Amino acid sequence: MATSLKNLSQHSDTNITDISHKKFGIVVSEWNEEITESLYEGAVETLRTHGAKKENIYRKNVPGSFELSLGAQWVAEVKEIDAVICLGCVIQGETKHFDFICDAVAHGITNVGLKYNKPVIFGVLTPDNQQQALDRAGGKHGNKGDEAAITAIKMLGF
Repeated sequence: MATSLKNLSQHSDTNITDISHKKFGIVVSEWNEEITESLYEGAVETLRTHGAKKENIYRKNVPGSFELSLGAQWVAEVKEIDAVICLGCVIQGETKHFDFICDAVAHGITNVGLKYNKPVIFGVLTPDNQQQALDRAGGKHGNKGDEAAITAIKMLGF
């Protein structure tokens, strides 16, 4: 979680493994595209900075965050993919829809990782408003895409 004490783009260099031959699938929600594109750019930049080859980073889009779980499963089924990064943004609204979507996505992404025994990373923002999302998609609190990519790298080094 990003706060004034923790920036999403800052991380420890422990457990950073060689990823030059690793393949990454990134599943990106098209909903809240301004936010998710920034998350994607952050994730790719972080992967490339740590040695991932451009040709080893595969992107798949899904309509919304709810669909991230199935999209992640389809990508995780590909044997050559070493880790899957899921990027989305669900902004709190006036109804319980937010709670149902966030819960389903969190459980779905977790289950895909357990089913395929490979890192499937939850890079989904769940802010109260658009400004909080912007602050966590390259703004004052860093970029959740950076954090998701570092998490994938560290899990591959486990």
